[in-house]
Amino acid sequence: MATLVEKSLKQRVRGFVQVENLSVSFRSKGQYVHVLDSVNFKVEPGEFICLLGPSGCGKSTILNVIAGFIQSSSGFVFVDKRHVDSPGADRGFVFQQYSLLPWKTTFQNVEFGLKIRGVPKAERVELVDYYLNRVGLSKHRHSYPNQLSGGMQQRASIVRALVNSPSVLLMDEPFAALDAQTRHMMQQLLLTIWSDLKTTVIFVTHDIEEALFLSDKIFVMGVNPGRIKEKIDVPLERPRHADSILLPEFTSLNRQVFELIREETLKSMEMN
Repeated sequence: MATLVEKSLKQRVRGFVQVENLSVSFRSKGQYVHVLDSVNFKVEPGEFICLLGPSGCGKSTILNVIAGFIQSSSGFVFVDKRHVDSPGADRGFVFQQYSLLPWKTTFQNVEFGLKIRGVPKAERVELVDYYLNRVGLSKHRHSYPNQLSGGMQQRASIVRALVNSPSVLLMDEPFAALDAQTRHMMQQLLLTIWSDLKTTVIFVTHDIEEALFLSDKIFVMGVNPGRIKEKIDVPLERPRHADSILLPEFTSLNRQVFELIREETLKSMEMN
């Protein structure tokens, strides 16, 4: 008989995301600010895609609409053909800021969503133990957030999202606050977990190298208002390792994406 963890992993064949003609405007100081304009893209189940672009291009806004945290002004978002109009357990979210509850231990933070959903205690323990062991946090299960390093806190945040078996994992610059060495280790860990689970990942970053190292596809965004400027396929062989960034094809893609981002950054500066 399959274990609870095995059953959980087998469920991860979902995660088809459709963004159709998505536009978002906000009212600020008596005026409407057009943040996104007619954004269209699709993400196949199990794909790892990155939204990449300069600050202010609306990357995080797209993520928040998919999460159901904010409403679109026009257009639609579908996850597994269901219209998104509110938050749901089918979408996990990892924020840039460490978002663990400070009064709960690592174990309690990770099990929190399962507990809210009414999952029996024995099942919660099995699932949480599996994920904490998977990311090397078993020894810190009774530690509180202020006793953990930044990298440990973010590992706990990631597995807190994954333990609920979401169809889609949404990640908003989750490694931006980490030092360079820890950041690279976290990128490698994320790819290792993703290769096992094949959860659909939509990852927001402004770092070109990070986007190329992690993703199957990059959606490069333009500014004022935000839109998809170009889709870049990343055909680099998997699994990827530290020396992947030294490959000629990585360097070529880096240069191509840099020029696209540079154009939009200059355009943004001219308009301000």
